Amino acid sequence: MLIKFFTKYWGNSNDRILRRMYKIVDIINQMEDDFKKISDKELKKKTSQFRERLVQGESLENLLLEAFATVREASKRVFGMRHFDVQLIGGMVLNDRCIAEMRTGEGKTLTSTLPAYLNALSGQGVHVVTVNNYLAQRDAENNRPLFEFLDLTVGINLPDISQVAKREAYAADITYGTNNEYGFDYLRDNMAFSPEERVQRKLHYALIDEVDSILIDEARTPLIISGPAEDSSDLYIKMNKIIPYLVRQEKEDSETFNGGGDFWIDEKARQAHMTEYGLIKIEELLVKQDIMKHGESLYSSSNIMLMHHVNAALRAHSLFIRDVDYIVKDGEVIIVDEHTGRTMKGRRWSDGLHQAIEAKENVEIQNENQTLASITFQNYFRLYEKLAGMTGTAYTESFEFKSIYKLNTIVIPTNRPMIRKDLPDLVYMTEKEKISAIIDDVRSCKARKQPVLVGTISIEKSELVSQELTIAGIKHNVLNAKFHAREADIIAQAGQPGTVTIATNMAGRGTDIVLGGSWQAEIATLVNPTKEIIKAVKISWQKRHDEVLSAGGLHIIGTERHESRRIDNQLRGRSGRQGDVGSSRFYLSMEDALMRIFASERVLNMMRKLGMKKNESIEHPWVTKAIANAQRKVENRNFDIRKQLLEYDDVANDQRLAIYSQRNELLDVPNISETINKIRKDVLNNIINKYIPPDSLEEMWNIEGLEHCLYNDFDLDISINDCLKKEKVLNEELLRNWIINSVIEKYSFKEKMVGIDIIRNFEKNIMLQTLDSLWKEHLAAMDYLRQGIHLRGYAQKDPKQEYKRESFAMFSTMLESLKYEVISILSKVQVSMLKDIPKIEKQHSYKHAYSIVQQPISDVDDINIENKKNHINTIITRKNKDRKVGRNQPCPCGSGKKYKQCHGHLL
Repeated sequence: MLIKFFTKYWGNSNDRILRRMYKIVDIINQMEDDFKKISDKELKKKTSQFRERLVQGESLENLLLEAFATVREASKRVFGMRHFDVQLIGGMVLNDRCIAEMRTGEGKTLTSTLPAYLNALSGQGVHVVTVNNYLAQRDAENNRPLFEFLDLTVGINLPDISQVAKREAYAADITYGTNNEYGFDYLRDNMAFSPEERVQRKLHYALIDEVDSILIDEARTPLIISGPAEDSSDLYIKMNKIIPYLVRQEKEDSETFNGGGDFWIDEKARQAHMTEYGLIKIEELLVKQDIMKHGESLYSSSNIMLMHHVNAALRAHSLFIRDVDYIVKDGEVIIVDEHTGRTMKGRRWSDGLHQAIEAKENVEIQNENQTLASITFQNYFRLYEKLAGMTGTAYTESFEFKSIYKLNTIVIPTNRPMIRKDLPDLVYMTEKEKISAIIDDVRSCKARKQPVLVGTISIEKSELVSQELTIAGIKHNVLNAKFHAREADIIAQAGQPGTVTIATNMAGRGTDIVLGGSWQAEIATLVNPTKEIIKAVKISWQKRHDEVLSAGGLHIIGTERHESRRIDNQLRGRSGRQGDVGSSRFYLSMEDALMRIFASERVLNMMRKLGMKKNESIEHPWVTKAIANAQRKVENRNFDIRKQLLEYDDVANDQRLAIYSQRNELLDVPNISETINKIRKDVLNNIINKYIPPDSLEEMWNIEGLEHCLYNDFDLDISINDCLKKEKVLNEELLRNWIINSVIEKYSFKEKMVGIDIIRNFEKNIMLQTLDSLWKEHLAAMDYLRQGIHLRGYAQKDPKQEYKRESFAMFSTMLESLKYEVISILSKVQVSMLKDIPKIEKQHSYKHAYSIVQQPISDVDDINIENKKNHINTIITRKNKDRKVGRNQPCPCGSGKKYKQCHGHLL
């Protein structure tokens, strides 16, 4: 009660922040007349003046008023567009490390120019992040004239540009690119073999457009750079033939449970589980196919990979549906993005799932890949010194933004009042009745020339609605993954009078639907149009615009509730832009996935009690509440999964930072001979301690074992027994020094033979290559550990603590192996090989495939997506200055020791 009372009279935190910012806006508005009098040359000079003031110690906050006034005035002169007051507030929110929720059509792109300009003044670079290459290029080209007028440079970071072009793009004051490309560049930068091959600068300020899509929807999507692994195509084909023999049973808590099936499906978790009957049956089938020997178990250590293939094939057949989760085009299985409905060509699911689906669809099975480097979007964007974002829908996820990214969400008022009518949901008993009602609604809108956007959640549903509209004789456009090439044209004209457009999820997001259609798109189709023709086009458009307004604006029809309220709000947000009229309504049925899985029983019982007849709908606050509760359940569950993923990935991230920090130190130091000498002594001392324990008697010494180890691993052929016979008194310390000096003398001889410069370069390259190789193996081992760690819970142990403990032990072992292998390689290399080092260095560029990994709604199985469209050289790193570990700081591995006394002692 007290909270409601205070909120009513003093407003919530959002209101208080807005009141403070409106006062700042008033000051900027008062400066506007003075800036109007400034010449173009003087306005451009403002940038150099601001930079000089920053150098002298002034803060960005002190420059904000003048900087925003400068950008507003420049925008008026370059674009003829003046920033609204609410856009100034949006700019301030973005500068304050917050997320700005701005409705569709409120001008997020123009708003972004304010904080981008202000933060670019420091010269450390601003990264504007978009969801696809089209938007990155469009926004960069649209805003370039403004920034160049103000004497700032603009770069575009695209996937297919050269390394030189990438470096130039990152060197610009403001860089536009996609979240994928920024992340991949970071990983590639940390796989480089020389400082010159790195392209990124300091990760200073990231401004994320559609921030909910990138930091929420794709938060479970690790970016992966991978290389080829072992081919097992035949096994996928054999498994594909076996799975159809298995019989599905219902879950134990369902009404139709009979207990005789081979597997059951958990739709909430999107998992397939084998029953005891199923395991016995699958083992018999594997024996018949000569895949497994008679009497063996699927769970024996030798057959553990077979279980992996069985699970992949079972999920491919029972959970992943063609034209919903993927499409088959030109003999290739292409993933469909569940959030946007767009195809993701080049991306692949991991853990053998993609190969299992390829076997199911009888297309060519491509090889699996092995991870070389990986990072999640959550951990990548948390590397930035300053982070902000904007979107039309963020408030429902404000708790997650705050808890994971430390970002507050501020709702920005609209420039004009929102007058769209959001009509109550209509719920029908069956899918067929629902579709029939949708067709009637579309027919009614078309009769009064009101444009309609029908939103579906999958390609399959969009084609079903399209089929019914065709039968009804209603002309329409379909916008889904199969017709993505026409996306821009379809969206541009979706606001035409009487136009009916079917869109899968949020395909076309980032482009406004203009009432009456886009006159700019119409002019773009003309060849050398005259001023008279352009004027005629605008007059014609104005008539259409007025006609659509009188018909009620754009009408949104949702064919199904998404599992997230935010996605539903995105669909609704396509209507009612800039104070336009509009309307929206969702049509649901008890056969919809969300209703069936999360809200079915309660609502179904209610509908039965009401005695609903065929083609009747229910419209009741209880139903709306039940649906909202179902969505909240899914949202909370997905948040828990993302949070759990982050907790596990934080362990790997700490190790990643330690490895990348050491790797970058190695790159930046021209000579690592001191490091090599220290490592050599450590390694040899450990070996001698193993065979000749300190303070032990000669009878306890394993001389033969030590000689064998020194010869095999370090190419040192010495007779310790002969030495013992010559020396009357030879203690363990003298023997230790003699062995170490023998190794050093042999290595010094190699240095003299080939030259200091060559040997120094060789040392660095061997260190980097060995580190990369062991890190790759460590990542694979961490994946295996992660997949089975949940089983520790059955032993009353905390899986997360067990994961931290074991991963730390594995990491320590990896670093010891690194030292041993480096010294072994350097000791065994022959002089003739060293002379060929210049040729070897040219071969550092090993080929690999891009990969992106998409995590499904499951914390057990990770879905890997691999982008094979490009084969590039993995020799680029960047020094992570933001998160460099200090020598006296706690080690990131979690041991509690200082970095220099733990994993930093390597350097």
